[in-house]
Amino acid sequence: LQCRMECKDVAAETLYDVLHDIEYRKKWDTNVIETFDIGKLTVNSDVGYYAWKCPKPLKNRDVVTLRSWLPMGTDYIIMNYSVKHPKYPPRKDMVRAVSIQTGYLIEGTGATSCTITYLAQWVVNKSSQLLAPKAMKKMYKACLKYPEWKLKHNPRFKPWLFPEQSRLPTLPLSELSLQHVDSLENIDESSLAETKDDRGEASDEDS
Repeated sequence: LQCRMECKDVAAETLYDVLHDIEYRKKWDTNVIETFDIGKLTVNSDVGYYAWKCPKPLKNRDVVTLRSWLPMGTDYIIMNYSVKHPKYPPRKDMVRAVSIQTGYLIEGTGATSCTITYLAQWVVNKSSQLLAPKAMKKMYKACLKYPEWKLKHNPRFKPWLFPEQSRLPTLPLSELSLQHVDSLENIDESSLAETKDDRGEASDEDS
């Protein structure tokens, strides 16, 4: 799955901050059930947990990913893939999703404009097909409000830019392993379609 969006009034660094700021994500991402950082590996890589609501009749998803990021002048890249962590095994009330390779490329096109490309390769990706376009639009609206919100919420705290601010414990690599789909429940939702009622609930309007 690939989505691309032009943001003519959002700076690249603002979009990059919005994608990293986990506290702000809980505000604008209406699909999130639970999300938190587990620990860090290096100054630009960490492991996190994310669970999200899916439109019926799909089951809700969760995922544990190893994420890496890199600023490149006026451009930014964030990539992740699924890993296993012993303290966060698959839950009975969720479908454990598997990200083979998922990420964002943010390209600055001006002082206050950018483009974002979202690329997702999932083993169980029906959820992404339905939710990704809506999430991109919500993300754009969230970016417009982020500078004002951040001024009131720990404005100088940005560990993705200043790694010395990170409060995460350091994870030993030996605790992690790649998440392979063959060890998970086999879910085939390829023939399912989002219901009309759920399309209404997952509107692009602000919550």
